[in-house]
Amino acid sequence: MTDLQTLAINTIRTLSIDAVQNANSGHPGLPMGAAPMAYALWMQHMNYNPKNPGWANRDRFVLSAGHGSMLIYSLLHLTGYDLSLDDIKNFRQWESKTPGHPEYGYTDGVETTTGPLGQGGATAVGFALAEAYLANYFNRDGHKVVDHYTYALVSDGDLMEGVCIEASALAGHWGLGKLIFLYDDNKITLDGDTDMTFTENIPARYEAVGWHVLSVEDGNDVEAISKAIEDAKAVTDKPTLIAIRTIIGYGSPNKQGTSKAHGSPLGEDEIALTKKELGWETDEAFFIPGEALEHFRGAIDKGASAESEWETTYTAWREAYPELADEWDRAMAGELADGWRDNLPSWDGGKKIATRNAGGDALNAIAAFAPTMIGGDADLAGSTKTLINGANNTGHGHPTERNIRFGVREHGMGAIVNGLALHGGIVKPYSATFFTFSDYMRPAVRLGALMDIPTVYVFTHDSIGLGEDGPTHQPVEHLMALRAIPNLYVFRPGDATETAGAWAAIAELDHPATIILSRQGLPVLADNDEGIHEGVSRGAYVLSEHESGDIDAIIMASGSEVSIALDAAGLLEEEDIRVRVVSMPSWELFEDQDDEYKESVLPAEITKRVSIEAGVTLGWAKYVGFEGISLGVDTFGASAPYEKIYEEYGLTPGHVAEAVNSLLDE
Repeated sequence: MTDLQTLAINTIRTLSIDAVQNANSGHPGLPMGAAPMAYALWMQHMNYNPKNPGWANRDRFVLSAGHGSMLIYSLLHLTGYDLSLDDIKNFRQWESKTPGHPEYGYTDGVETTTGPLGQGGATAVGFALAEAYLANYFNRDGHKVVDHYTYALVSDGDLMEGVCIEASALAGHWGLGKLIFLYDDNKITLDGDTDMTFTENIPARYEAVGWHVLSVEDGNDVEAISKAIEDAKAVTDKPTLIAIRTIIGYGSPNKQGTSKAHGSPLGEDEIALTKKELGWETDEAFFIPGEALEHFRGAIDKGASAESEWETTYTAWREAYPELADEWDRAMAGELADGWRDNLPSWDGGKKIATRNAGGDALNAIAAFAPTMIGGDADLAGSTKTLINGANNTGHGHPTERNIRFGVREHGMGAIVNGLALHGGIVKPYSATFFTFSDYMRPAVRLGALMDIPTVYVFTHDSIGLGEDGPTHQPVEHLMALRAIPNLYVFRPGDATETAGAWAAIAELDHPATIILSRQGLPVLADNDEGIHEGVSRGAYVLSEHESGDIDAIIMASGSEVSIALDAAGLLEEEDIRVRVVSMPSWELFEDQDDEYKESVLPAEITKRVSIEAGVTLGWAKYVGFEGISLGVDTFGASAPYEKIYEEYGLTPGHVAEAVNSLLDE
């Protein structure tokens, strides 16, 4: 290692420990130990342009061990991204561009939000899958417009988490040769030595799931690390894990190699000793040697040159394949081809259609106008109805198909789909499973919402309507749990037509969305596709009311209970009670509407309100008010035909009518 390389690596280390100390919180140990591998990757292998962080063909870097965030912040500042030294000094402070864990959208160069361990590595699999699919779709002989790598720095903690091995197993199965994990093998966790909890043979585990595995015994040997990365890039049919033996907190005389270096500032005295140990020329905080900075800033010219070279290839490709280039433009913008709305399916009123079936039809209608729309299911395609017709399935060594077969790996599936969305070029990537298993992937859904990315999470078999499978498979609390997640738009359509409208709304949404669909058949409500689609796009709308326009009470419902609400309104009309039925497929979209529209749907003066939904009633008070009644399921379900469960739980037209009458009798 040259003197300049040593100086550059120690600049990463000292900048990191100074920022942690200045914030009086953070994780100095990882940046100190992993600085050499980060240097080797960023300065000798990665293609990126600090002045254009969104360059389409850049290599992606994921710091899965997000607690070590000062590592990436140091690299971003030093290599010339829009991250100033003042931003570094504001590490972990209010509205800082350097939050405690890297957050997508806050800091140029941060590709994904990380911190919950395992998520970053799993999301990186999604990045690599997107690269493989887009390369297969857009590249032509002599024209490689998609040709880049995905790198993830993973820790012991990442590799302990189930989500990481779920996704890693798929990466090996698919043969994602442009995915490389740099494993920071420092043998330390927050609580102490990994010997307490983590003694498995990680290289053997990764070999078993189809990865190429390399080892570097000295984490300070930049030449060996660089050669390992080069060797990894030469293997094109397997992802690679490079196990690099590092020392956490390297350079700290009293804390290196121990958990004391993991998650708290070193302290001013220890920092002084560390800088002396590293041969640092000053005790001044945030000191960056001019020679080191000049060396790092060489990344700017290097990145501009790499992008310029790619632009030449890209321009020639556009000229040779103009129609394909138009598809590229739409894909990168996340848009569908013109005319997609005219292709939405329609159904005759009076039929009974499960919304999962309608959802499959609507998904296919939209996918026909977006060839880079891909997605899949957790071994449930026959039930979720989410296969793209006429498309092939992914399989061993075949990652570049539209129907992604995730197997029974809900958590990994959610994180991979997030990666597809983050990469760019994949339009409305989606996952699918039974609604009760949304809990298995909730951390990934939450991160998708935190990043506010346009993923779609499809959940079918939505309630006690599942019937005989019983309470283990009958979601009751899940709907409200998803509604509680900020930025997540939740759709629970009431029939086939609303389902098509929900997919249409999702197609134009710049936020993550989930669509909740029934197994049982539901009556198609009305032959008014345009009006219903418009209503769904506003989250809630007046589906039915007394012909006089006068209102005695309002019944609100979502999903399979909308038809029950309509039947209840019919019973009440026989008693000369004038009822408005409001379908509420998406609370979030309804809340986005202006006050005038919301008042037009739910007039404040009408306080006699009843809601019905086959889930917990928590949250409905927002709409029914203190005088209203919420009918739902505030317990677990039961095993029986769904009609019997609905009857026993009081989710029938008669019970709804009784509830309305009880309010009017007060």
